[in-house]
Amino acid sequence: MSRLMHVASGPYAPPVPARELTAVSADGARLHVEVHGPENAPAVVLAHGWTCSTAFWAAQIRELAVDHRVIAYDQRGHGRSPASRACSTDALADDIEAVLKAALAPGEKAVLAGHSMGGMTVMAASTRAGFRQHAAAVLLCSTGASRLVAESTVVPMRAGRLRTALTRRILGSRAPLGPVTPLARRILKYATMGPGSHPQMVEACSRIVHACPRKVRYAWSQVLDLLDLAHGVRELTVPTAVVVGTADRLTPVAHARSLVAALPNCVGITELPGLGHMTPIEAPELVTGKIRELVTTYAQVKEGA
Repeated sequence: MSRLMHVASGPYAPPVPARELTAVSADGARLHVEVHGPENAPAVVLAHGWTCSTAFWAAQIRELAVDHRVIAYDQRGHGRSPASRACSTDALADDIEAVLKAALAPGEKAVLAGHSMGGMTVMAASTRAGFRQHAAAVLLCSTGASRLVAESTVVPMRAGRLRTALTRRILGSRAPLGPVTPLARRILKYATMGPGSHPQMVEACSRIVHACPRKVRYAWSQVLDLLDLAHGVRELTVPTAVVVGTADRLTPVAHARSLVAALPNCVGITELPGLGHMTPIEAPELVTGKIRELVTTYAQVKEGA
């Protein structure tokens, strides 16, 4: 589990959940789940990305929980979810199925929002019966289905074998990130955020990412390196919206456009000029608004509400 290091005040400070529960995945992995907002409100499920935690969604949780039931969970090894030897796209799919089963009533529909590896989680689960039972619509933020290392522009040089090799070494580094220093904030901002990101946003992201244990960071980097979820994209048949920053170095805009071309039921793409990879933090109102739109258009309140 991470050291749970995050900002303690301001819009990116995690709200206190109404309740917490534990979802048990297919292999016995235990996942920390938080539930915010009214019990009978329309449901939203949030899946964070690599090296993050439920704290990443603080701004969305705070706004949506006024009139939605917001369910956020920590991916295995992240936040309060213990690490597991099983790191794979199948494990990601197992985990979100377990969360949906634990947090939603049978047949209850929800809007699912996934950022980065959270979006890949949704793609990996698209063929699963548990996913199809509960997914009303999906928002994919700053994510891709394959060729993540080859298409990353974190290393500022021409695409090719050398850039891919250097990127693989950087993203797959086993080195500890250490404390959040001014230099660490500058590096993280360059790699993951747009040049105009407010210092408050950079601080929030830095604390969340630096809290991720290095062994967990490395293990999941190997999964992302070999990622190929093209089949999952084609099977993601629920209405799906896509959001991407045009300055995203980790999953450049080409990934989002490829998703749009492959999705069977894409309901729109939003390209955010000058924004980087951390769109839910860099553009919190827009991402929250997109989730609200999907709930209003596609989600159902559970029976008896």
